[in-house]
Formats: sequence, C-alpha cells, structure tokens
Amino acid sequence: MKPKHKNWICTSLGLALISLIIFILYRYNYIPHPKYTNEELGYTTYISIYDKDQDGIDDQTDILTSAILYTETEPKYKSKYYTTGYPNDEYGVCTDVVAFALKGAGYDLMTLVQNDITAHPDTYDIDEPDSNIDFRRVRNLKIYFQHTAIPLTLDITKTEEWQGGDIVIFEKHIGIVSDNRNKKGIPFVIHNANPIQASYEEDILETWGTIVGHYRIS
Repeated sequence: MKPKHKNWICTSLGLALISLIIFILYRYNYIPHPKYTNEELGYTTYISIYDKDQDGIDDQTDILTSAILYTETEPKYKSKYYTTGYPNDEYGVCTDVVAFALKGAGYDLMTLVQNDITAHPDTYDIDEPDSNIDFRRVRNLKIYFQHTAIPLTLDITKTEEWQGGDIVIFEKHIGIVSDNRNKKGIPFVIHNANPIQASYEEDILETWGTIVGHYRIS
C-alpha cells in the first residue's frame, strides 16, 4: 500500500471516529442543544385557570417552576425506600421530579395516589398497597393520571400542544415538559434518569423511547 493512500485511510477513519464521538455526545446531550422559547418560536404559552395552593401563580406555571427548583438541588439518582414517602435526602428518581413539581403547586401526590388506589384497586396491579412507595412508581402514576388528568396528544410533531408543566410518561420513565424547545419546536424534558445524565433538562422527547402518556393537571 502506498504511504499516501495509507495516510488518507487513517485520516478518514480518524475523522469518522471523531464524527461518531461528536454524534454520541450530542445525542446524549453532553454537547448542549440550542434552546428556544415559546416567544421566539411564535407559540402561545398555556396558562392554567387553576391555582391549587392559591399563591397567585397558576398551576401550570407552578408545576414547571417547582420542577426546576427541585432539580436545582441536584438530586443524585438512586432508588431508595423512605418511611417519609417523599425523599428527605440528596437522592431521588424520575418520579420524584413529578412528585415535587406537583407538591410545589399544592398537590400531595402521595396522598392523591393512595386515595385513587383505595378507590380503584382493580385498576392497579398492587398486592399490598404502600403509600410510601406507590406514588413513586411509573406504572402507578400512569394509571393515576389516566384517572385524574387531562390526556393530551402523544404526537410530538404537534409541538404547540406540548407545554411547559405538562407530564410526559415513557414506557419506564416520567418527567415534566420544559418551556424550552429545540429548533423544531419540540420541548425539552426535566427529568432524573440515571447517575451519568448530562443535565436535568434535556432534549430527549423524540429520542428517549415510546411515549405512553402526556397529561396536564386539571
């Protein structure tokens, strides 16, 4: 093999490897994605008519703000059982983002889920209900929100129908929809998925996996 040809192959392979690394880093949000607001994209921001905790902030905004405030505490991802129900240390999982987001808006998800399990036991696959953990399981939250929240589109191309403060449920994951969007108008998600994720707000709605629920608190 001629030296020049060999060098060309090595250069091409090197560039291909670099491109692959950049793609992976971007795909998993280690390279930050540009963010756009509703105003920048010409979307109308949804404002709820409800204010559960009567703090002068509508529920939709309150839920979004509370999710952001919770993730600003930088909870480390770890699945643990708490006799307090709500985690009271530096750890948490995906469902805790939703639980604390709703709690900040005046909704005690632990009690609400427990009440719904008591009222509709046949719809939950639970042998022995435990209020300390039942509200921290994705499968239970999916059923609870089916019973109590407003179901919305699962089609992410209907971008304006996805609003900050909505709840998105994947097959084994859950998060709060952000008010920041990518250049296509698809919103970011505020979530806690694993110990090595790049940040708590990521552009994952179209890449994480199958979306099985999209809800808005009524």
